Amino acid sequence: MGWIHKTNVVGTLNMLGLAKRVGARFLLTSTSEVYGDPLQHPQVETYWGNVNPIGVRSCYDEGKRTAETLTMDYHRSLGIEVRIARIFNTYGPRMCIDDGRVVSNFVAQALRKEPMTVYGDGKQTRSFQYVSDLVEGLIRLMEGDHVGPFNLGNPGEFTMLELAEVVQEAIDPNAKIEFKPNTEDDPHKRKPDISKAKQLLGWEPTISLRKGLPLMVNDFRQRIFGNPKTVLVGGGATA
Repeated sequence: MGWIHKTNVVGTLNMLGLAKRVGARFLLTSTSEVYGDPLQHPQVETYWGNVNPIGVRSCYDEGKRTAETLTMDYHRSLGIEVRIARIFNTYGPRMCIDDGRVVSNFVAQALRKEPMTVYGDGKQTRSFQYVSDLVEGLIRLMEGDHVGPFNLGNPGEFTMLELAEVVQEAIDPNAKIEFKPNTEDDPHKRKPDISKAKQLLGWEPTISLRKGLPLMVNDFRQRIFGNPKTVLVGGGATA
């Protein structure tokens, strides 16, 4: 998995160099994974995290942490305009159907009449934001005067079992759940404190999971089973 770390580090260096040459403002899309398996809940931007540097997930976690370090170094030493967003779990139409993320996994499995795979006891939590809320946050960040980092996420917190129940509501109340052993270094909880974004960017998410998930389900259903007469527009509504 070294290519993940290389992409985050070398790729960020390449883009920072380009931003320096052309005088561009640079956006680093970082991640809530920089907090690791947090001991502070919810997570604020001043929290340094609890990351295992040699774990199976560390190539991504540490790659993003290094990318943040490089971005701030270029900002301080070379005066490059930068913005840093720490993005929490995001979902919505046009996601890759089989990308391995939990929302896309559950939706695709339920639509295909397969059991939804829950790892561990399902009590670990995540916070899920709809894609258009994230886009609005990124626009406000890039158009504003504050470097960051900023948490961009929906503070609504769900266990994996609660997420599975929401998917059942949207697709099939009888959809099955299959439990499997938990993955190594899986964070127990994750929830953003977005006070900084609310105060300095005037941003907070507006679309709840129960409102946004059906739009994603419609998109997945069309792509899995095929419906060429239906076209996605705007935030995911159909026309």
